[in-house]
Amino acid sequence: MALGLILGIGRAFRRKRTSSLDILSSKRAHRDYYKGKNCKPTGFHTRKGGYVIVPEKLPNYVVPDLTDFKLKLYVSQCATQIKTTEASAAEK
Repeated sequence: MALGLILGIGRAFRRKRTSSLDILSSKRAHRDYYKGKNCKPTGFHTRKGGYVIVPEKLPNYVVPDLTDFKLKLYVSQCATQIKTTEASAAEK
């Protein structure tokens, strides 16, 4: 009995420790940790608790002129074949 207890304590000390270089996630951090959604900040926090948005950090989308542009239908490469009934085949 005592030998098993001593071996168990020895195994606990030999347990592999987690590396500090592991990826930090909300499961490995403290309770209030929030990693975010991989977004870049659009501004900065002020000393008095405000937030200033910097216009240079906002996304700028350049959309070309699409007048007189005929879009084509997108057909998936893995489209399934649909069985037609006799009534729908007769309509064609």
